[in-house]
Amino acid sequence: MMAKTRPAPQGAWYLGLNASDVASRCILVGDRARVDIFAERLAGARLLSDRRGLRTMGGNYEGVPVTVSAFGMGAPIAAVLLEELAGIGVRVFLRAGTAMSLDPGRLPLGSFIVAHAAMRAEGTSLTYAPLGYPAAADTAVVNALVDVLEAEKLAHQVRILATADGFYSEMLAPTPARAAPVEARHEEFRRLGVLAVDMETSALLVVSSLLGVRAGSVCLVSVDGPGRAMLADEPRQTGEQQLAEVALKALVRVPDSKKGD
Repeated sequence: MMAKTRPAPQGAWYLGLNASDVASRCILVGDRARVDIFAERLAGARLLSDRRGLRTMGGNYEGVPVTVSAFGMGAPIAAVLLEELAGIGVRVFLRAGTAMSLDPGRLPLGSFIVAHAAMRAEGTSLTYAPLGYPAAADTAVVNALVDVLEAEKLAHQVRILATADGFYSEMLAPTPARAAPVEARHEEFRRLGVLAVDMETSALLVVSSLLGVRAGSVCLVSVDGPGRAMLADEPRQTGEQQLAEVALKALVRVPDSKKGD
């Protein structure tokens, strides 16, 4: 017997949402739990979708409609979410996540990094464009983030952020026996002036540019790669709260159209 099928959805394939469900501005996070940190700050917060663990909520911040969606971890699914949400009307994306410091003396734990561009060391963006295509953040998003971070007097740097695929092969060696290639990767990044690495930013910047939507990335520096250490629970929780405040305040300042740029 032939299996029953159903037509492909008209809106977002995995999220199961349509244009009427989402705002024109969206924050993309990795951790599902971080969605709730943002939702606490939204008026009229409501769950929009939780399919495949892609927890998505909507609400208003300072009277501006906002969507917050979690992709989990890694560039492939982050790009899927951006594609689906852009396809149903989102025009401004802000990744609000965490990053690993490659030089805690210069980029300490608990500070923030705003990516004005990203080094494409992941594979997802290569399925969209050759390496010669830049992974550059939207200027309006970067400026809004810097304005908020400076107003809040939070330590931050505006840097190139590297994005890699292999957490245990490029970012944090799971055992001493596997440390050498990871340390070599760190040194390669530092030689190019890169002080932090994540797993999503460069792919999001490439895809957003090709789709004609605005995007940027702000990360809490939560892991010391060379020292194999992470923020303790209390400062991390404080940092996550600050991240939510900064991301929301910046997002609502960004124009939701690129017309006239």
